[in-house]
Amino acid sequence: MAQLKGTIIVTGANGGLGSATVSQIVSSPELKKSYYGVYTVRCTDAAPSLDAALFDQGSPRNQQPGEGGSFHPHEKISLDLSRLSSVRDTAAAINTRVSAGIIPRIHAIVLNAGYEEFERQTWTAEGLDMAFATNYLGHWLLTMLLLQSMDHEVGRVVWISSWSHNPHDPRNSWNGAFKNRIFNTSSIEPIAKGTWSLSKDDKTGWAAGYRRYGASKLCGVTTISELQRRLDRDPVLNNISVLGIDPGLANTGIVRQFGNWFFRVVLWQFLLPAMAAVLVHFIPNGPLRPISKSARDIIAAALRNSPPPLSPRPKDLYLNGSELGARNPEAKDLSNGAILCRDTLCYTQLKEGETALQDWK
Repeated sequence: MAQLKGTIIVTGANGGLGSATVSQIVSSPELKKSYYGVYTVRCTDAAPSLDAALFDQGSPRNQQPGEGGSFHPHEKISLDLSRLSSVRDTAAAINTRVSAGIIPRIHAIVLNAGYEEFERQTWTAEGLDMAFATNYLGHWLLTMLLLQSMDHEVGRVVWISSWSHNPHDPRNSWNGAFKNRIFNTSSIEPIAKGTWSLSKDDKTGWAAGYRRYGASKLCGVTTISELQRRLDRDPVLNNISVLGIDPGLANTGIVRQFGNWFFRVVLWQFLLPAMAAVLVHFIPNGPLRPISKSARDIIAAALRNSPPPLSPRPKDLYLNGSELGARNPEAKDLSNGAILCRDTLCYTQLKEGETALQDWK
């Protein structure tokens, strides 16, 4: 294991963007031999996109560190981010393996898994909106639990975001989904429970779900600054970086819940990728991007130190592809960050001793 620089964790590794990110690692002679991959999926028995990304490069299933110098050592783990018990079990298993020296310390956690609903709306067993629980709450808890296993010098937490988190973004003005700000109460309960944007009250068939998706992404973007402030005050964890990245509109499986066949298949799978392949040559960080370009940008955010705005410690950055991006001003409001952290602690029931972060309350 001496040749490995660290472990990289990618959630939602069977999705379009997740498997493309894994493919970028496996196809790089440098990366595939330097990092141990922990790739989480909802079910390890049904992960065809991840399997294709791995096995097309000749990597055997669940290869352990030190086995075969030309292959990418990795493992697949089942993780349901909407179930906090599953998050705790997964984090405990990873922490145990790092503590025992079986796998290297964590260099990067890529919080990629995403879930978006359109015509329908579902809740977890605890009554939380499914998009909120999957996109934000599970990721937040996973990060807090894994801080003890991160590389204290170069560790990075990368939140995969979306322009949907920002009502001020011109693209949201164009689609008309948002009417006002998202954080507009002294509690995140309406967001957590999905009551502020109910699908049953929406006649468009998509806008309510899009708003809930955007709100869950805003919670993640707000956490970038809030968690970075707390890490910076920690005597042990202060070199860890937290950053976010908008990968643009790429051909992923995020629209699988959308009922409109033409949009889901013809437009999303064929027309948009074809347009992105052309437009990326003129506007590299424009709205439409090939999924391979988005995956390269994610790898850079997680593992690279350049070019600018990346650096050895890219703290509190929000990227739009390979350039600086504009985040919702609500995300940098200290009061919003404090409210989000307070309520998140209540929903996750994080307890003393579960996280290595000193300033966690």
